[in-house]
Amino acid sequence: MHALSLPTWWIHLASVIEWGLAMWAIQRWGEEQRQREWSWLALAMTPALISAMAACTWHLFDNAAALQGLVVLQAACTALGNTAMAGAAWNLARRAR
Repeated sequence: MHALSLPTWWIHLASVIEWGLAMWAIQRWGEEQRQREWSWLALAMTPALISAMAACTWHLFDNAAALQGLVVLQAACTALGNTAMAGAAWNLARRAR
């Protein structure tokens, strides 16, 4: 847990919580507007949340070499999440036309 300072931990944890709340808000917005496309965007945000949790877990254990797989998981989830969010954004743009 010594890998990050307390203020840096605060930013990391606040960002994870904020991302989860954004997913919830987008899901609710889609339900209220009766537009399923927004639900797809919220779902597409999930890999990025997993990526953030993997990074926090790795830092929690002082960036242990034994947990190097978390770095690979983080990278894979980031790539998957960015691709999924791009697809969801394209779907929203297409619907708006």
